[in-house]
Amino acid sequence: MPAWFIITAHVHDREGFTTRYSPPTAKIVEAMGGKYIVRGRGGQVLEGAGSDGGAAVVIEWPDRETALKFWNSAEYAPLKAMREGMADISVTLVEG
Repeated sequence: MPAWFIITAHVHDREGFTTRYSPPTAKIVEAMGGKYIVRGRGGQVLEGAGSDGGAAVVIEWPDRETALKFWNSAEYAPLKAMREGMADISVTLVEG
């Protein structure tokens, strides 16, 4: 059953995020079977907690196990650590 990461982000260091974090992360995502469905900035909150101007990303995975394999991988760990301080991130994994 397919699974998706639903990600919201408020980026504080746009240059670092777009040059040092995003490109290598995208390569790992694609190498591990993920597919970007949405990459958008300037979100508007219509209901619930949140603040306007955030970014949203949706990544589709073949299944929950593959998504978690990426999330917990040795390849992604240093990038996840580097991202700290660059952005406030929320990641939710859902199946459908």
